[in-house]
Formats: sequence, structure tokens, C-alpha cells
Amino acid sequence: MLIVQKYGGSSVANTDRIKHVASRVAQCRARGDRVVVVVSAMSGVTDNLIKLAREIMPLPNEREMDMLLATGEQTTIALTAIALHSLGIPAVSLTGAQAGIVTDGVHTKARIQNITPRKIHELLNQGQVVIVAGFQGQTREGQVTTLGRGGSDLTAIALAAAIKADLCQICTDVDGVYTADPRLVPDAKKLEEISYDEMLELASLGAKVMQSRSVEFAKKFGVVFEVRSSLNDHPGTIVKEETKNMEAVVVRGVSLDKNQAKVTLVGVPDKPGVAARIFKAIGDAGVNVDMIVQNISHGSGAPATDLSFTVDKPDLPRAQKTLDALKPDIGFGRILATEKIGKLSIVGVGMKSHTGVAGRMFDTLAREGVNIDMISTSEIKISVVVDLGKAEQAMRAVHAAFLG
Repeated sequence: MLIVQKYGGSSVANTDRIKHVASRVAQCRARGDRVVVVVSAMSGVTDNLIKLAREIMPLPNEREMDMLLATGEQTTIALTAIALHSLGIPAVSLTGAQAGIVTDGVHTKARIQNITPRKIHELLNQGQVVIVAGFQGQTREGQVTTLGRGGSDLTAIALAAAIKADLCQICTDVDGVYTADPRLVPDAKKLEEISYDEMLELASLGAKVMQSRSVEFAKKFGVVFEVRSSLNDHPGTIVKEETKNMEAVVVRGVSLDKNQAKVTLVGVPDKPGVAARIFKAIGDAGVNVDMIVQNISHGSGAPATDLSFTVDKPDLPRAQKTLDALKPDIGFGRILATEKIGKLSIVGVGMKSHTGVAGRMFDTLAREGVNIDMISTSEIKISVVVDLGKAEQAMRAVHAAFLG
């Protein structure tokens, strides 16, 4: 078999963990499998590199940040290769560029445009274990780029598709995908399987198991993958195309995203095209907007609205800077911002064929004394913004109501 295995930061947190990864790869080799290993930076390294840069400059140049952050994975690939060499196993480490991963030019959030895995195939045919740096690639012009947080998952899925691997395993510090974060909900249960769409929603809603773009890629190219522990041999969770029997489960999982901030623009002129100008400017600044709520107020003056939306916390300074520049031109009033919110969501393909789910969720929150600030829905998801101080309590209550 041709296997792609991805190991995250906690799985390669220190040299003992890296040796453990090498021993797992050795077991695969002993069965006759060919293995491509994708690794992240060692746990805490990326955060420390960001901290160092921000000690010098609050908003560092993004090209230089990519050059800096790419070194984290390069350290891990070399150490992993050395660990395999110590076991007598031939192994070669490759950067994203050397592995043939070509990206666009959007620094810190690049997208994979193409993979030319010729070098990987050559090395595999020589009997080598190939170790690839996750999270990174290179533009056609030779610029180093990174794929954003969790980009090593995307590297693994994309490589599995490109080399037509028989199996793709995302090896992490948990046994699989759970109905909720077991650190916050002690009675959360491990799922045997989950659909791409459900996994995509959970990933985009703050579940820390997978990065959403990697799930999108897997769905697009039909890459069935397994999320499993790097610390034991227990079966994990299979992520695959939706099947009919999956609809019998109304709610598959509950997630809580604490990495959100809310921005409210007070007194926005209620005229056609104003919202378009605001969100185009924010989009041009590279800020992703999630939930949007507009409240129309009919006062004594010209018609105006209060416009609220959520962004990722790291994007808040950039959003505020963009809005400050727009304020004189558009003529809205104050800009209010808070990071003290949590986005609580329930996800399940079964919502498409079951009624009363929203009412049950809202009733559960009301009984817990949790106020709902914003609401967003899709065919298989309901999300609410709540006060951060009550978010974990709300998550446990909603999990008990649907999955207890």
C-alpha cells in the first residue's frame, strides 16, 4: 500500500515523540507499505516564532513571516529523517517546494494551485521514506508561502490526491473526531464515521481536529481519510462522502469557537451599496467575515442601520484599521468591537430531514440563562453567538440535550 501519514505538532513535540513517529513508520515499512510522512512544526514552535516577530514589530511583513514560519516544519522533517536513519530506514526530508507544491502568492494564507510529485515518486521507487514539510509551498516565482493555521492537514490531503495514495491518515493527539471537544464536554463520544460536509462545518466552526480547507480538498477529490491517534493503535474516525444512513443521526457534533470577535458599526447610512462597499474593503484587506446581522433603526434623522459581523480574532486589528479608513467616506458613527464572544454550533446532515431542531437548541439555552446575540443557519448547521463567559456551560447543555 501507498500511505500518507500526517503528524501534528503535539505528535512531534519533542525528540521522544519524533522517535515514536519513526517507530510507527517502521511498522508500516515492515508490512511492505510505502510511506510519505507529512509533519507540522514541533508543538509551540510556530507560536514562539510569531511572538518573536511581534516583539520587533506588531504587524510584521507577511512575506518575511512566511520565511520565518516555514523554518518550523523544516526543523521537524530533518529530525524525523534522522530518527528513521537511527532505525536503519532510508529516509529523505523535503521542503514543500522540493516536494513540488506550487501555491498562489497570498502570503500567510496561500492556496495550493498544483502539485508535481515527480521527486516523491522517484524517492519512493528508490525505497526511501519521504518526509514532507507541511504548511508550506512555493509560488511559480520562487517565493516561499505558508498555507495558514492547520495547513499541514491540507498538505497531507493534497499529496494523497496527487500521488493517488491508498490510505491517508491524519495522526493527532486525539483518538478521532468526537461529538464535542472532550476537554470541555467529558461525556463526548468518538464517532466511527462522519461525512465531508459535517466535518467541514465542524472544522470551520472551531473544532480543532481538522482545518476546513483540507476537508474541502478531500471532498473535491474524493480522498477518504482517517483521523486517528498518533499515540496508540485504536481505530479512528473515517471521513467520507455522505451515505443515506447518516441522516438518521440528527446532530453529529457540537462545536465552540472562542477565536471570534464581533464588530458593530453604529449608524450606517441605510442606502443601497453601502454594505457592499464595507465588505468589499474588508475582503480586499484579507479579512474573512463570518456571521452578519443588520438592524434597521428608523429615528428622526436619515434612515440608518447598526451592522454587526464576526471575524477571527487575529484579523480584528486589520478589520478595525480598514473600517477607520472608511468611516469618513461612508459616514457611520462608532465602531464597537469585542473579543468576549463564543460561537456555539450544532452540526448534522440529519437536520435536513428533521424539524424542531432550532427550537430545541434555543429552549436549552434559555433554560441555562444564556442570551443569544447572533444567529446563523444552513441546511446542516445552526450557529449562535453567546457571551464568552457562558459559552462552555452552553456547550455542555446543548450537547446533553442532543447527544447525552
